[in-house]
Amino acid sequence: MSGLSLTQPLEKARRERPDGLFTICGTRRRTNREFVERVSRIAGALKSLGLKPGDRVAMLAHNSDRYVEYVFATLWAGGVINPVTTRWSLQEMAFSLVDSETRILIVDENFISLLSELRTLSPCIEHVIYAGERTPSEPVNEWEALIASHQPIEDVCRSDEDMAALLYTGGTTGRPKGVMLSHAAIATCSLSLTAAAPNGGDAPGLHVAPFFHIGGVGVIFQFAYRRAPQVIMPVFDAGDALRLIEEEKVGDIFVVPTMLRWLIDHPDIAQRDLSSLVSIRYGAAPIDGTLLSRAMEAIPTAGFMQVYGQTEFAPVVTCLPPKDHVGENAGERLRSAGRPLPTATVAIVDQNRTPLPNREIGEIAVMGPQQMLGYWNRPEETDAALSNGWLYTGDAGFMDDEGYLYVVDRVKDMIVTGGENVYSAEVENALSKMPGVATCAVIALPDANYGERVHAVIVPSTDVEFSLEDIRAHCKELIAGYKAPRSVSFIKELPLSPAGKVLKHVLRATVKDGDPV
Repeated sequence: MSGLSLTQPLEKARRERPDGLFTICGTRRRTNREFVERVSRIAGALKSLGLKPGDRVAMLAHNSDRYVEYVFATLWAGGVINPVTTRWSLQEMAFSLVDSETRILIVDENFISLLSELRTLSPCIEHVIYAGERTPSEPVNEWEALIASHQPIEDVCRSDEDMAALLYTGGTTGRPKGVMLSHAAIATCSLSLTAAAPNGGDAPGLHVAPFFHIGGVGVIFQFAYRRAPQVIMPVFDAGDALRLIEEEKVGDIFVVPTMLRWLIDHPDIAQRDLSSLVSIRYGAAPIDGTLLSRAMEAIPTAGFMQVYGQTEFAPVVTCLPPKDHVGENAGERLRSAGRPLPTATVAIVDQNRTPLPNREIGEIAVMGPQQMLGYWNRPEETDAALSNGWLYTGDAGFMDDEGYLYVVDRVKDMIVTGGENVYSAEVENALSKMPGVATCAVIALPDANYGERVHAVIVPSTDVEFSLEDIRAHCKELIAGYKAPRSVSFIKELPLSPAGKVLKHVLRATVKDGDPV
């Protein structure tokens, strides 16, 4: 094997720690030797079904040890993983399968009922494999039977710029795009993040993020490179997560802020021994300071690390390590997204893609070996995102004089009101500090006087009623008056993408105008 390959950690684990654990899922515990044997047999089964190098293999399932086997078996056989987002509609699932020309689909017991309709909508599917717990209701290939009936094969050894993953992103802007990531991109991110900050080492790591998302599947490789046993939950449950941390002596976990809130609010947290947990990484959505302070107090043994990135960079661009969460500079540092990984170079550019000086807001551009290969069958969008060696993220931010990146918004979410630029994130940060606000989003609405106006969409946490005047008065204490919302809507919940990000295009299309001032 030459170059960076995502299957390399498997052979090392089998050779160097054959009896060490690779996966822990419910009552099943697979050693490194067992895991690699199963992976190589599934790889043989995939090749017997006609898999060729570069072919896509999809999986529609909840997290499980078999999902981890699917990831590595597909790569071992020379294929490309194409995880299907479980929270999509049937039409969206079918789009990703047809768009990617996927011929092999793996499902579990939670989604086999969709198979008949999905096959009708996705005529490209030629083979279905069932990787569930119960006897399937459809005549399909069964996971364990395939392992028993196929001999192990040698690793095809794809590496470097060979495509390893096709991950469909989107939801925040409309129709999903398939992001093509290479072996080198994902491997580089895993190794670079390990070098950038302390982590759980080879202590067991707990998976709570869904594997269809880069924040979930990417952690599979991070744990594998560190030879950390992978503890897997099918779906996130705060009580079960706390139990597993205690029972399996988990050292590392990646969460989105909503999950972190559920963990520290769960009544079991006071009774559970979480002292093994030394690393909590969080990202994928903004976190408010109050939640972070509560979490650091509730789990004092853990070092907290923020990560910022996007799927197109496999995914981590910057990290804010535990040392920046404490000390006299913590207040300022916590407003940042940290510094770039050792393998990432960040620049801030204007609309002409000319570099800007420190502390001026512009678009965040990033360069490095973690860049995507491009968008699947989207040459124009690929050319717009990748140019002259840079990946243009679509996020707005600035750098300070010490190299810390501050992310202020999506470029397209900037509001121009009365000739002034307002970044929705700073208004959302102000609103989140108002008592009674559970969560919120800020968008632009047309305004006859100002061109656009700042509009707040608020999910209240209590039955307390807010007036627009109350909201404006609160915001004006924290940010400039022209940034304060001029209208407001109250809703029960925000529309979210499968990655937990607010779907602002849905809000723009559906939200009522409120009462402008």
